Amino acid sequence: MTSAGVPMQIDGACHCGLISFTAEVDASRVMICHCTDCQVLSGAPFRAVVAAPIDTFVLRGTPRSYVKVAESGNRRAQVFCPECGTPLFATAPENATSVVIRLGCVEQRAQLVPSAQIWQHSALPWLSELHRIEGSPEQQAFMAARPATMTPAQPLEPGTRLA
Repeated sequence: MTSAGVPMQIDGACHCGLISFTAEVDASRVMICHCTDCQVLSGAPFRAVVAAPIDTFVLRGTPRSYVKVAESGNRRAQVFCPECGTPLFATAPENATSVVIRLGCVEQRAQLVPSAQIWQHSALPWLSELHRIEGSPEQQAFMAARPATMTPAQPLEPGTRLA
């Protein structure tokens, strides 16, 4: 773990490995964002991120981007792998000075402990109760909880509507 203001070198990649990067971050500036954009774009109840100055960020590969106007009014390029869809980072679409890296794709993510939460008015109300939910090191807890009447999933045919 680094102390406040001490740079930490990180590296990351998308799920399929087509896009990778290195950057230097301040590990004391990791945050959790609860905004609805982060919920939708990550497919999760929140997103953990850390900013890196653009001059320390080295990108390998050619990602795709989608420009979104955030609830704050800022235009942000949401950058992702064109092959596997992994969200990688966000940045200003023009004249960027930093990138906001998604921790899920960072190799050192376990060392990057959040120090702040933002957009908490959008936080899902059940997050504070996660510690009460049973779990297991892998998927056993979910499999054991599955009712015996459930059948294995069948492939969906094109045009199938889900009830």
